[in-house]
Amino acid sequence: MKHSPSNNKAWSTWTQLKIQLRGAVLEAEAGADFSLLLQESQSTVVHNPPDGVKGSTESNATNDEEEMKARKQEIIKITEQLIEAINNGDFEAYTRICDPGLTSFEPEALGNLVEGMDFHKFYFENLLSKNSKPVHTTLLNPHVHLIGEDAACIAYIRLTQFVDSMGRPRSSQSEETRVWHRRDGKWLNVHFHCSGAPAAPLQ
Repeated sequence: MKHSPSNNKAWSTWTQLKIQLRGAVLEAEAGADFSLLLQESQSTVVHNPPDGVKGSTESNATNDEEEMKARKQEIIKITEQLIEAINNGDFEAYTRICDPGLTSFEPEALGNLVEGMDFHKFYFENLLSKNSKPVHTTLLNPHVHLIGEDAACIAYIRLTQFVDSMGRPRSSQSEETRVWHRRDGKWLNVHFHCSGAPAAPLQ
């Protein structure tokens, strides 16, 4: 069957139209696939939280760090107060900071575990309270472990400067660990371990 020129022209026009239409469909499908690919790609990216959420998270972390830092400083401060009571020979102040059942390992106990306050009272009454010479103590490198809300442990080097019986300035060092327990909002020393020189220099 022969096609007339007009038929051939119509066929050519229809063929071009189909090609253009198919091209448009393929382009649309390609665009959709590319858009979908972009969406899938974005869904696998870990995004930073929005500024508001991020700020809230950072704020909470900062608040927690500040609170922890403040609690550690509180333990260091109460430890300094306890040692100040020792240096001043103030047994009453010492007992207010210590638990009545305080346990300890210290050089004066010759390796034995001491419990209660009587052992320490002897040194307050016969040595510390009678000392009129200056005593200065420095806590070096204090390190605090917080154990829950109401317990903490502090380790430090205790450097004590004092004047001996000949009037000469001297220094002694001990390594100490103290365990603190908070009861009714008050920190009490429940245990300590001292190594090195006696906590109270024997002048």
